Amino acid sequence: MLTEIRWHGRGGQGAVTAAELTAYASIMRGLYAIAFPEFGAERRGAPVTAYNRISDRVIYDRSPVESPDVVVILDPSMVSLETVRGLKEGGYVVANTAKRGPELKAIFGEKYKVAYLNATAIAMEVFRLPIVNTAMVAALAAATKVVDLDAILEAVRARFSARLASLNEQVVRKAYELTEVV
Repeated sequence: MLTEIRWHGRGGQGAVTAAELTAYASIMRGLYAIAFPEFGAERRGAPVTAYNRISDRVIYDRSPVESPDVVVILDPSMVSLETVRGLKEGGYVVANTAKRGPELKAIFGEKYKVAYLNATAIAMEVFRLPIVNTAMVAALAAATKVVDLDAILEAVRARFSARLASLNEQVVRKAYELTEVV
């Protein structure tokens, strides 16, 4: 079973780190996983795309993910049908947005499952910065079960210093709890 994920964000939001944490959490659960970025202009605020492939078999394909099973949108300004181009029918859109279910269904239609939360609000509350990567990894887990909460928390502890890990754990738990799916 191969799961392909495409992450969309802007420089500084942590899309690449989110993909890396997802890969790490998957590997800790005995799966094969890769994470890799695609950069345009490398500056804060510029669009960033990152990818994951997660499988129970060795992964050789390192090409960009064109037909993902999941699209994760870190930046609310990117919540659009264009961003999810190529998403498989029945796939998941996981969005950081203040919009609610009916508004999102109006954008994405019935073709996709849509998970959403206001990750920016959570990040601002805990970090006082709009760094939403760990919140969106938690939303991915809550919606799709591609990775599980315990594995994400383990990955966060392995990746960050004790102080940052503690803050990120708060964000992850809150985001996991607040993610809604329509």
